[in-house]
Amino acid sequence: MSTSRRRFLGGLAGVGIAACIPPLADAKSENEVFAQGVASGDPLTDRVILWTRVLPPARHATTAVHWSIARDPEMRDEVNKGVFHTSSDRDFTVKVDAIGLLPGTTYYYQFRYLGADSPVGRTRTLPLGSPARLRFAVASCSNFPRGFFNAYRAIANRSNLDFVIHLGDYIYEYANGTSGDGTAFGRVPAPNKEIVALSDYRMRYAQYRSDSDLQACHAAHPFIVVWDDHEVANDGWTDGAENHNPGEGAYSVRKAAAQQAWTEWMPVRETQAELDGQIYRSFRFGDLMDLAMLDTRHVGRNLQVAPNDPAIADPNRTLLGFPQEAWLYEQMSASKGAGTLWRFVGQQVMMGQLFQPTGAPFNPDQWDGYLASRNRFLGHLLTNGVGNVVVLSGDIHSSWGNDITFNPFNPALYNPATGTGSVAVEFVGPGITSPAIEDPVIAAGLRAQVLATHPHVKHVDLFRRGYLVIDVDRTRVRGEFYHPVTITAPNPAETFGGALEALSGSNHLTLA
Repeated sequence: MSTSRRRFLGGLAGVGIAACIPPLADAKSENEVFAQGVASGDPLTDRVILWTRVLPPARHATTAVHWSIARDPEMRDEVNKGVFHTSSDRDFTVKVDAIGLLPGTTYYYQFRYLGADSPVGRTRTLPLGSPARLRFAVASCSNFPRGFFNAYRAIANRSNLDFVIHLGDYIYEYANGTSGDGTAFGRVPAPNKEIVALSDYRMRYAQYRSDSDLQACHAAHPFIVVWDDHEVANDGWTDGAENHNPGEGAYSVRKAAAQQAWTEWMPVRETQAELDGQIYRSFRFGDLMDLAMLDTRHVGRNLQVAPNDPAIADPNRTLLGFPQEAWLYEQMSASKGAGTLWRFVGQQVMMGQLFQPTGAPFNPDQWDGYLASRNRFLGHLLTNGVGNVVVLSGDIHSSWGNDITFNPFNPALYNPATGTGSVAVEFVGPGITSPAIEDPVIAAGLRAQVLATHPHVKHVDLFRRGYLVIDVDRTRVRGEFYHPVTITAPNPAETFGGALEALSGSNHLTLA
């Protein structure tokens, strides 16, 4: 490790940002030009997206922002630099695809505008060849008025992560008091109403990105992100959402505005497909791991149905949309054909089965409500001998570890002790602040009931917020659950919630 990088990392242990970088809280008060900090994302082997937002003194038509990327946090050993022109058309966000980088390498980046320097961010490119190990965090469901983003700060404090996967619900669309009341915390959503227009979504992102803990997380690690429903409206599908009514205008207009704001504010690569609303894409980490990021929410999902509706089994219904399904199958087969050891699927809603005592799906918004989609995916894996598949999910604000099989309740098809019959495994991460069951006694009772009746569920926590850390090597995948000790006051302390492992070739989770 270089001296400069060691010095950078040395400051991570208390505040989440290195000593050689101005603390984000101070930078925010001293430098209002960069009030939303910096971020990076969508890393490839030779490039990475760099992001910031500026606040010009006047609403200029266009304004120029300088950027640079270097090998050292002092920004002396520059490898690339340039100028990006932004304007009100993109809410004065700045997004640079910094090219000419080396694979598997840590870099530092900074912006300059009106004589002011932004905080320095740290990022990393994807590896080539045969990396021995990868380690990354998985986050989702950060509801601003529910409490403080202590879990983001804890992720920022982890110096040994290669990147962060965010599985959506990065913002919530509600007015204060609808899903959390931030009055007592000084975290009332802005604007304080349900957001429906482009200006509303932009203001909500600006507020979230003003949070110092979220800024620290973005500055410390590159992000790979997808959206879920609350970036538009609750329980969305292709042509509508539960939380949208005719009085709020055409849903297509609202959806387009929400997705435009997401594109402006997220460190994602603006390909034409992405600008057209197609965010599913893939990343390759040498021959150790491939990652397919999906959109199970907006691009092809059919309308949700009631838990007892026979349409759940209709082969013509789809969660992904048939073009995305075909793309996913191609990704899985190509990964196996290339000799990659592990295949990860980052997506929004839980794939493992969760049923009521009546036998009906507990939540048909999940893969349980799209039985044919799940069966087609598992059938492709089984028919083509594609193993070592790890599904990463968010959405439901709780922690789960599941074996993924066609029918976990049929002993002839699945053996929970050995994992025979399991086709893949799934880690579901808790929410950063969003709750599942808020009464710990009720949560504990439901947890015991789930574990007693769902043999494929190897871990469940229905109460604590937090995040996942995934550790990947050539023998196993390990998922670790971490939980902040509180979200009612700023505090980066956390507790360890347990770990699960899947050995290579097993397609089966065991407690670690």
